Amino acid sequence: MDRWREVGERFARFARDEAPARSALYAEWAAGVAADERVQRVLARIPATRGQPPLVFALTRMLGAPEGTFDRWRKWLVAHADAVVAEAAQRSLQTNEPLRCAALLPALAEVPGPVGLIELGASAGLCLVPDHYSYRYVCGDDVVALDPVTGLSPVLLEARVIGDAPLRMPAIAWRAGVDLSPLDPADPDDRAFLLALVWPGEDQRARRIEASLDVAGAFGVDVAPADAGDPAVVRRLVEAVPGGLTPVVSTLGLLPHLARPVRERLIDAIVETGATWISLDPAGVHDRWTSPVAPGPGRFVLHRDGRPLAYADPLGGSVEWLPG
Repeated sequence: MDRWREVGERFARFARDEAPARSALYAEWAAGVAADERVQRVLARIPATRGQPPLVFALTRMLGAPEGTFDRWRKWLVAHADAVVAEAAQRSLQTNEPLRCAALLPALAEVPGPVGLIELGASAGLCLVPDHYSYRYVCGDDVVALDPVTGLSPVLLEARVIGDAPLRMPAIAWRAGVDLSPLDPADPDDRAFLLALVWPGEDQRARRIEASLDVAGAFGVDVAPADAGDPAVVRRLVEAVPGGLTPVVSTLGLLPHLARPVRERLIDAIVETGATWISLDPAGVHDRWTSPVAPGPGRFVLHRDGRPLAYADPLGGSVEWLPG
């Protein structure tokens, strides 16, 4: 099949199956691409690995495309095709959602501290500073408030909790992150890219990410360029954790983006290091569960070393803590 026809089918699936629930604008744009051969031929110049509709739309918005009708967006795209193709060669689809720290915190709470925190697929490192955010956990009629030792953070993360989840601030004494394409939270272009990845209309999420970028940038989070799926990288990071700290490897949202063989090798490497492994995954992404899991649609499994702790919203906004 011609590459441009594949682009049309890809955007048609996105318009039908993914976009309508989150963005009417993206649904309109994707449906327009699916019916427009000229636009398909422009987007066919982008490698398939970088041609995901949310990434394409984010790049066009970052570069100045108007958030209006498909016809307006199309006119802009045709006029700026070279710039979009060039930018796509440097960018990949990344999700750096600080709200996932609201799920990470109770999973960390029972780990003997202080902790040396390692995040694989860290992007801009927004989930490497969970102890620098404030939290408000809504537990029925009660609200549990957690703040950094320095007081209220500019980033306030709210999550709904069902069950007896352990809620307390972790003691993190050392941290490191790696990503194939790391982003600098203090770099204006990287900030603009991360904010463009937020879908139109998700204003609260955009504000949360922007505030988290400020916190991570002020802290000086450093995410090293490396393949997060490389077992040698994991071993090297765990060996670098200072003595007296408990190494914790976090793979929040990473594993579904890795091919199955790479994923399995990575998990084996994490287990072999002896580090504590915390992740938030779809039930079918691996088979390392220590007990059966059966989350409903739109829920991931929060686990520590394969032991299911809770069912959670993939972005961390709700946590249903499991008994025992």
